[in-house]
Amino acid sequence: MSGRAQLMWDEAVTGYDFGPSHPMDPVRLDLTRRLVGAFGLDREVEVVAAKPAGESTLRLVHREDYIDAVKAASADPAGADGSYGLGTLDDPAFAGMHEVSALIAGQSVGAAEAVWRGDAEHAVNFAGGLHHAMPGGASGFCIYNDASLAIARLLELGAERVAYVDVDVHHGDGVQAAFWEDPRVLTISMHEHPRTLFPQTGWPEETGAGAGEGAAVNLALPAGTGDAGWVRAFHAVVPELLAEFRPQVLVTQHGADTHFEDPLAHLAVSLDAQRAVQVACHELAHAYAGGRWVALGGGGYAVVDVVPRSWTHLVGIAAGKPVAPETVIPESWRREVFARTRQLGPQRMTDGRWPVAYEEWEAGYDPADRVDQAVLATRRAVFPLRGLLP
Repeated sequence: MSGRAQLMWDEAVTGYDFGPSHPMDPVRLDLTRRLVGAFGLDREVEVVAAKPAGESTLRLVHREDYIDAVKAASADPAGADGSYGLGTLDDPAFAGMHEVSALIAGQSVGAAEAVWRGDAEHAVNFAGGLHHAMPGGASGFCIYNDASLAIARLLELGAERVAYVDVDVHHGDGVQAAFWEDPRVLTISMHEHPRTLFPQTGWPEETGAGAGEGAAVNLALPAGTGDAGWVRAFHAVVPELLAEFRPQVLVTQHGADTHFEDPLAHLAVSLDAQRAVQVACHELAHAYAGGRWVALGGGGYAVVDVVPRSWTHLVGIAAGKPVAPETVIPESWRREVFARTRQLGPQRMTDGRWPVAYEEWEAGYDPADRVDQAVLATRRAVFPLRGLLP
């Protein structure tokens, strides 16, 4: 294994564009790539543009009739078939939609292949993490589910145990659905409670079915959860499950929409807590997956202040060159931000909350605390199914 990290990047991924009024502005991808470059991190990784996912790869997860519907909508957006979730307010059809969605999926599949084959120890595709797309339909700004496709490709290559950890504010429903009955894939999603947020799934009682019972894990946190509770919850659930499962590869999704500035959700997490969990995922990959780590982006709609900083931290961590939180952001990048968006960019790589303090679960829990109640609900629902004490 080379030990070198790969950054999956093709500038054409910024063509994943639902239009000027849609919250998923592709400028977030461009600004992230430019911030990575401003810190010189692109010299610390191998920047790779993988080929688009072909039809046989897409069919590892998606139905053929759905792929045909995406292709048709891509060629004629006005004729998009709404029964597949295309042409909706969440997922407007646009020209070239199939091609750019397949390109993003290809970057995640390429990341998985590189890590599995030992060409890289870690690989990052921050354009990926489109975790809501279902086998037969678009959903929640997601056309093709690159995370599921990366996992399916790992299984095709011979992996017997793949763990997927999703810390986006929204439930990773599409990935859960793709592997609902597959014991080879452990899906763990930590998200805002479905009572208060799309897609209204991800209850702790959702634990998989058939041979996959106990392989789906859902940690649903109350609206308003902040740094200490969010990081505590992660450490109260994820490490113990990974230690038991012993994955050969860890795939993680790092949606930045848990942030207190995000306009589409209701958690109160800082950039510093996001970084703390990124660091934890890196450490868990080395502790339990032989260092094999595929890290993806996801949601995030504070496209100037939050997303570029969060995912630049992710790239730095994967590259072995983490950016210190107190680091001043290069003025050249801030000028680019203003030129592109007429917004003032952030000045430092921190929200001023580093290091993030939290209480370890092993020290005891408070049955009246809503975050601790959520953790207990998850542990009671799934831990006994995996032979662990709740």
